[in-house]
Amino acid sequence: MTERVSLEWDERGGVTVHMDGSPQSHVQLDDPTLLVFEYVQHLALAIDALPPGPLGVTHVGGAGLTLPRWVEARRPGSPQIVLEPDAELTDLVRTAIPLPRRHRIRVRPVDGLTGIRALKPESADVVVTDAYAGGRVPADLAGTAYALEVARVLRTGGVALWNLADEPGLRWVARFVATVATVLPHVALVATHEVLKGRRFGNSVLVASASPLPVETLRREVARANLPTGLREGAALTRLVAGARPFGEAGEPSPAPPEAGRWRVR
Repeated sequence: MTERVSLEWDERGGVTVHMDGSPQSHVQLDDPTLLVFEYVQHLALAIDALPPGPLGVTHVGGAGLTLPRWVEARRPGSPQIVLEPDAELTDLVRTAIPLPRRHRIRVRPVDGLTGIRALKPESADVVVTDAYAGGRVPADLAGTAYALEVARVLRTGGVALWNLADEPGLRWVARFVATVATVLPHVALVATHEVLKGRRFGNSVLVASASPLPVETLRREVARANLPTGLREGAALTRLVAGARPFGEAGEPSPAPPEAGRWRVR
């Protein structure tokens, strides 16, 4: 293990995966349905809004494999592909935080854009993009080239999810939503009220599809969220994106996170 990657166990048997000193994911081995990070809860509620049964899920970004474990627990038998270029991280996680028996999770040591391009058309019900480099969403996962590849991989009615991070005002997120909407026109945004109201730097989850989203079900899932959470879709999301210029083919990285202790603006 290098200093880049470390594991921190807590008294409840959970483990947090740290990369370069920053927490990346949390795994509760005895209960993979227990999700600690707010954005992972939001990714999960978006998946919960989909019809019941196994789902073919492609994950771009692996870390502790928290969400794949959750999908396996909630929807047993779901075939899942994880695109994670950091083979050292994956080896550590597999050894120290073993995956459940008889799982159908396959990890490929490739970056997101390369890996998604290698997948067959219409091979996934869900594509989850949760990949960061230096605390930022990489530019090559924010442009139209990547969005087009995600759309190609989705089956009819499939849903794409992105974990995004931005400063108060959500200017970068607005551009990201505008970019994705050129390819997958049905979009919604899920985040805590504090993030949506611009009170702090934070994460939001973009839900996108070529088909109409299950908005009413999403609303019910958001209402049941453990944290005060909001949903922006329709006219409310249109207002957020108004005037935002889509990224080009290559995209732009998300803003760098602030120093610890300076995430709130008021």
